[in-house]
Amino acid sequence: MRSARRVVIWRHGRTEWNAAGRFQGQLDPPLDEVGQGQVARAALLLHTLHPDRVVASDLQRAIATGEALGRLCGRTVSVRAEYRETHGGRWQGLDRAALDAGHRVALTAWAEGADIPAGQTGERRSEVAARMVRGLLADLAEVPAGGTLVLATHGGSGRALTGAMMGLPVASWGALGTLANAAWNVLWERTRTGGIEGVAHSDPWGVGAWRLEEYNAASLPQPVLGDDR
Repeated sequence: MRSARRVVIWRHGRTEWNAAGRFQGQLDPPLDEVGQGQVARAALLLHTLHPDRVVASDLQRAIATGEALGRLCGRTVSVRAEYRETHGGRWQGLDRAALDAGHRVALTAWAEGADIPAGQTGERRSEVAARMVRGLLADLAEVPAGGTLVLATHGGSGRALTGAMMGLPVASWGALGTLANAAWNVLWERTRTGGIEGVAHSDPWGVGAWRLEEYNAASLPQPVLGDDR
């Protein structure tokens, strides 16, 4: 595993819109006071991974999250629009009552994994994954063997990227839980070549083979001792 690279997919801290149950999408509310505290605590843990690169969505809640880590580890945060949250179309800005009243059927189908445009005029999950992977591959090119990339992003886009990196079909991504504010996923690159007879790895996104080590975590990865390792 020494040559394997590690990717940490980190959701931004809380905003007032999160607390109110309002659909944010690509609208741009800032972190609230609670969210600032969340990312400060998370950054204290994540900086001990000694990230080689810290990147963020270009929405201010993600930039502020990434910069909390960048300040601790002495890294400039690179910003990419590819890491934005899903564009939610007509759902953006609506609170839970309005979503339930006018969009319950479509919202439920979308939440369960249907690859439909969010809010009728927004992005499909597959479109979000495609741009997330595009950004990831560009940033991984700057990460050395054995290095760590930390990506400050959003709940929906983070889940889409995780599903793509695991080679899961889009329809199954709804089975992955939603990332909590300031929580993260950790994936390790699988560097073994040649494969095993009868075992194939699905890589429909061209991102390579990755193993999920932690999901929706607020702690650092621990060594796993078991017969299957």
